[in-house]
Amino acid sequence: MLNQTMNEKSLISIAQVTDTHLLASENKRLEGIPTTESFLAVIERLEKLKPELDLLLMTGDLSGDATQESYENLQHYLNSLQIATYWLPGNHDNAIAMDTILNLGMVSRRKSFQRGNWHFVLLNSSVPECVHGYLSASTLDWLDSELQTSGSNPTLIALHHTPLTVNSAWLDASCLQNSSEFFAIVDRHPQVKIVLFGHIHQEFHQQRHSINYLGTPSTCYQFQQESPTYVISDELPGFRVLNLYSDGTWETKIERVAYPLPIELVVTASY
Repeated sequence: MLNQTMNEKSLISIAQVTDTHLLASENKRLEGIPTTESFLAVIERLEKLKPELDLLLMTGDLSGDATQESYENLQHYLNSLQIATYWLPGNHDNAIAMDTILNLGMVSRRKSFQRGNWHFVLLNSSVPECVHGYLSASTLDWLDSELQTSGSNPTLIALHHTPLTVNSAWLDASCLQNSSEFFAIVDRHPQVKIVLFGHIHQEFHQQRHSINYLGTPSTCYQFQQESPTYVISDELPGFRVLNLYSDGTWETKIERVAYPLPIELVVTASY
């Protein structure tokens, strides 16, 4: 539960939305789910939370088919939401198309920014034509430079691929492939408090050293936790809300939306 007794003037609230898998055709389905409809259920909930939210972070696989139309659809929905939004690409995305389209109104392509006392750094871990993640040497150098110049400000880093394994063989094969290089950098910077990611379509929280690593449900279908093979679960779509306090402390919760899962998906998930 989020603590309501702490000084609300000293916090910023953000929502992490991930793995929306929107399509060029809004009527198409992935794994039995019309991904546009489930995303709109999340948008409806975000509208209700809007007075409490300072910004929205979208952590990759925003498209399910990497088409220009899917990003135009997303930009349209974000225009109506009117919350400051920042994004990064995932393995299903087209980073060039995203950079061209997702930059209007309150949607920004900035990858380093300050809100309140917190510093945010967004990384591109996607590799063209690959499912797994990898951070290039230039990205790692940039990350190190950003962390050196941000001083003691508490920092949140976001990327698409998990740097940690999640005890699911098929998912672990597509995690960040050079996590050791990433850890070598973040472990040197004690101001890093949180690493946020998507990709795994499930809730995840693990602390490594002093940093908390948080994975978040998809806005469409979820993967069965700790399954050695690809299995869709019957968990509802969701997103994450975080309260970040100026002293570097934070709280979080997962929000689920009551989007009805297709019968065929529930049956498949029960096998």
